[in-house]
Amino acid sequence: MNVSGSWERAARGAMLLGADGQLRQTIFGEMSALAASTGAINLGQGFPDEDGPIEVLDAARRAITDGINQYPPALGMPVLREAIARHQQRFYGVRIDPDRQVLVTAGATEALAATIMALTVERDEVVTLEPFYDAYGAMIAYGKATHVTVPLRAPHFQPDHDDLRTAITDRTRLILINSPHNPTGAVLPRDTLELIVELAHAHDAIIVADEVYEHLTFGVEHIPISSLPDAFERTVTISSGGKTFSVTGWKIGWIVAPEPLIQATLAVKQYLTYVNGAPFQPAIAVGLGLPDEFFRSVASTLQHKCAILSAGLTQAGFTVSAPQAGYFVIADAAALGVTDAAEFCRALPALAGVAAVPVSAFVHPDRRDGFETLLRFAFCKKVELLERAASQLAGLTLA
Repeated sequence: MNVSGSWERAARGAMLLGADGQLRQTIFGEMSALAASTGAINLGQGFPDEDGPIEVLDAARRAITDGINQYPPALGMPVLREAIARHQQRFYGVRIDPDRQVLVTAGATEALAATIMALTVERDEVVTLEPFYDAYGAMIAYGKATHVTVPLRAPHFQPDHDDLRTAITDRTRLILINSPHNPTGAVLPRDTLELIVELAHAHDAIIVADEVYEHLTFGVEHIPISSLPDAFERTVTISSGGKTFSVTGWKIGWIVAPEPLIQATLAVKQYLTYVNGAPFQPAIAVGLGLPDEFFRSVASTLQHKCAILSAGLTQAGFTVSAPQAGYFVIADAAALGVTDAAEFCRALPALAGVAAVPVSAFVHPDRRDGFETLLRFAFCKKVELLERAASQLAGLTLA
C-alpha cells in the first residue's frame, strides 16, 4: 500500500481550485484556523452566530420527529418546490411551475456546480463579475471552460457597460451574475440587468443568476433578472435558505429555470449529492412563507450591524465602502500604509484580535491591480461581538 500517496490524495482532497485553476487551501480555511489558534474574532467567514426564526427551527424538529428522514424526491420535496413557486410570485411576480421548473439542491454552491457542469463544455466561455465568489473560478476550471471577467471597481463596484459588451461574445455560453454581490455588497441596477438580457439574446448565452442575498438589501431594490421581459426563457436563478434564515449549515438551495435547463442540471446533480436535507426542506418552506415583516427585519438588523462594524473600521483609518446588501463590508487599508491585504490579514489577529479575508482571494492572480489593499469583513454576527470587534479595530496601531 502506498501510504504516502494516500496522504497526498487526502491532502489534495482538502484543497480547492483557486481562481487560477491551481489546487490550494482556501483563504477562508486559513483565516478561520488562524482566528481559532489566536482567539481572534472571526469576521472572515460569512456565517451567522445566531439561530434563525423559531418557526423554521421548530418545523425541522417536527419533520425529524415525523419520520421525514429518508431520501426525498429527486427534484426536491413538493412542499418546498411549491413554497419556492409561491415565493417567486409573491415577491417578484414571476409565475413558475413547481413540478417542472424547480430543483432543490445541496445549497447554492451545488446548484452552481451542477449548472456549470451541465451547461458548458471544454473551452466554452463563462463570464463573471470580478471580484467573484471563489467557488466560481474553481467550478469553471474543473469543467475546463474559459473564465472571462468584468471588473468591479471601488467604491461603488458596478460593472462598466462597455466592459460587459466587450466580454460577452458569441463564444460566451454562460453569463454568471451575482446580485446582491459577494464580496462587495453591490446590487445591480435595472439598466445593467437589461443590458445583460440584451447581450444574452444577441449572443445566444444563458444567464445564471446567483441571488442568495436577495432579501438582505439595505434600502435598495433587488430585481431578479428573470423577472425582466424576455429573460426567464434563458435564465437559471439560484438561491438558498441559508443566508436569509441563518441556517447556513442546512445547505438547502434551489434552482428556478425553464424545464429543459432543469432537466439538464438534474442529470448532473444526481451524481453529486443525489438528494439532500429531507427534514430541512419542509422547514425552509415554512420560512419562505413567513410574513413580510420578517424579511424587512432581517435586512434592517443586518444594516444596523454593518453600521456598528463600519464605524470601528473608519475610526481605525480604513476607507470603508458602504454595501447595498449582504453579509460583508469592504475596507481599504491603503491609508494605513498596507500594500498587501493578504499579508495584513495574516497579521491582523495579532494586531487587533480580529480576522478578515483579503479581497484578492476573489480575484484572478493576474488581475489583482486595484484590489491589493482591500479586506472583506463579515457583520452577520451578534451585536455585542461586533461592538467588541469595532472597539478592537478602532484601537489598531501599526508600527
